[in-house]
Amino acid sequence: MGYKGNRPFILHLSGDFPDPVSSDKTPVIETLLKLTASEFDHHVVSINRSELKPLAALALVLGGKTRTAIAIDDRAFEYGTALSYSAPGRGLFHKTYLEALGNWLGDYIAMLPRRPQLLVGHKLTIEGIAIAQAAARSGIPYAISIQGNTDTKILNYRPDLSEHFASIFHGAAGVFPFTPWALKGVEAELGKRNGNVWLLPCPTSLDVCIPPKTDGERFISVFHLRNHKVKNLDRLVSAFRGLDSHKERFSLDVIGGGTRAEVEECEKIVGQAHDVNLIGARSQDELRPIMHGAIAMVMPSRRESFGLAFIEALQSGCPIIYPRGAAIDGFFDGAPFAIGVDASSVSEIRQAIETAEANEVELKAALKEWQDAKGYEQFTRPVIAKTFTNGLNVMLGRETSPAN
Repeated sequence: MGYKGNRPFILHLSGDFPDPVSSDKTPVIETLLKLTASEFDHHVVSINRSELKPLAALALVLGGKTRTAIAIDDRAFEYGTALSYSAPGRGLFHKTYLEALGNWLGDYIAMLPRRPQLLVGHKLTIEGIAIAQAAARSGIPYAISIQGNTDTKILNYRPDLSEHFASIFHGAAGVFPFTPWALKGVEAELGKRNGNVWLLPCPTSLDVCIPPKTDGERFISVFHLRNHKVKNLDRLVSAFRGLDSHKERFSLDVIGGGTRAEVEECEKIVGQAHDVNLIGARSQDELRPIMHGAIAMVMPSRRESFGLAFIEALQSGCPIIYPRGAAIDGFFDGAPFAIGVDASSVSEIRQAIETAEANEVELKAALKEWQDAKGYEQFTRPVIAKTFTNGLNVMLGRETSPAN
């Protein structure tokens, strides 16, 4: 990947891309680019924010020096450039520093041996500010993706920036929301978009389904233990404690690794609950049979942009309990095998668990019908790659296919 080929040249700005500075970021954007590498020459500027103390940030703003102080270090890697930049946290001078990043990016684009034909910022409320600034300077059209957790949270926290976010959202050549609820949430704040929109689920590593089997042994939840707060472990444990303790099927295996400190913290939350077990990390090959043998996967996260594990569970024949207004909400409206709950309600989580246990046969029969009808295909890599390719081509003027 890079700028030396003869395919359309697209520059991506992402804070969620594994790079030499931080290799453990989510691989979703990287996977999208790999899936479409035969069609486009992708070039990535992967950003890593370094904390700038508030007083230092204020001094730079007052001195008009944010543009020259933004970049700390940049290094080349396989996909492009990994940039470390300096900015304060907690939304302080949010627009100012991201526009400074956009100015840096404009200078960077001008020095590339090949001019990009499209810029893509992989979140509206962060990368979008910088990519729109770079686009304004360079005259190159831009697109954005929408990631529900971050974008809706920042929209709620920064109503003072609503007009600016709206101009970015409506000024984009195209928009790729990862989920229906994310687009709905953004449009509720910024107005309905009339331009190109392509719904783009996150790609998993699974493209083939396993038919469900009944007589599941227990429930499961899957997450790294460092994320136990956002994954709502405390309410999940409380929900299981309120179930019939004499029914062995009302037990939960929490699958996921963590440091010794993270494990100990989760053990304190679980306490003496005999029906909740921390069983550690499992490989992808080990996880799929566990999902296949479960009654359901229950993960009522407090926040979740997508949640690849939900799709992996369904492809493995396992019904799901997910948080309403987050994760995969909007993809499975009316489907009995996908039960949405209020993540703040222990009683609602408990009721969903009881429903899944009592109606396992019916839920898994409906899940098999969904699998047989190829309902899962929109979440497979070939279809996601086709959607992404089509959207990029439309914005490049190479196709006339309508947006979703």
